[in-house]
Amino acid sequence: MRYRHLLACLSLLLLLPLSVKAFPPASPAGGNYLVLDGDDDHAVLDFQTFGRPLPNGTEEFTFEAWIYPTTPSDNGNTLLTILHQQAFMLIVNDGLQPWLNAVANRLNIEPPKGDLILLMNAYIDGEFGLIFPVPIPLEPNQWHHIAYQSNGDQTTMIVNDFVAIRALGDPLGHDKDPRALRPLGFVLGGFGKIIEEPGGPNYASFTGYIDEVRISTEARYDIKKKDFMPDDKFKNDAKTAALWHFDEPSGTREFSDASGNAYHLVGEGGAQTGNLLAVEAEEKLTTTWGRLKQ
Repeated sequence: MRYRHLLACLSLLLLLPLSVKAFPPASPAGGNYLVLDGDDDHAVLDFQTFGRPLPNGTEEFTFEAWIYPTTPSDNGNTLLTILHQQAFMLIVNDGLQPWLNAVANRLNIEPPKGDLILLMNAYIDGEFGLIFPVPIPLEPNQWHHIAYQSNGDQTTMIVNDFVAIRALGDPLGHDKDPRALRPLGFVLGGFGKIIEEPGGPNYASFTGYIDEVRISTEARYDIKKKDFMPDDKFKNDAKTAALWHFDEPSGTREFSDASGNAYHLVGEGGAQTGNLLAVEAEEKLTTTWGRLKQ
């Protein structure tokens, strides 16, 4: 009997690495995060109640988040929505390579290559609506810190320690789509449905995990410095317009704004906080241990 228990313990230790590798690593910020299934899960800040976090015409700002994209889009005509309202963060796959090549040529940069391409931009105050985003390759199945900021003179796109600079400021505006295809509210993860753009890419939902979303009234990052990836939770200060940590207990579908400005998000379609590494790995190991004891 003693040897049976010893063998069971050794088998459990051998299974531990396999179980843990099957799940995403913990968020770089620690704690729980927003879990999205890529179908209809999303979090929303209702426009009729809250309006926009920043006034139109704001010239200095930062939108940032930690994201973990898990599944590349299998539709080359689809934009996966990470964040959308005054600014937007979207992911496309290489199915849109001809369009991405045209954007890169116009910006005089090398065409991006990779399974996923990140696009970050803002709606511009005035008649133009928006300008071309800088496409940036993004590796799936790992955490990335992404940020989009403007200081009035230049706009900066940040992915981890990679920086793309455009010598043009983006005073914030709003979506001027006269057809009103996209809801006006601030959303994370999508709109709860596919938004079909006639003759253009469709807006679909983000699949993966989002953590630590912050909107600021200043350009947060000094691009002259290196290694500026955050190593802790985003701080709340006088320049913070909205901040969501998503550290509520697993299964929560209401997400508190830590800025003190009461921009509390509501999860729709099943969007909830969780920590799949801790919860699911524990469940698998409990099941394995129960079988080994039989």
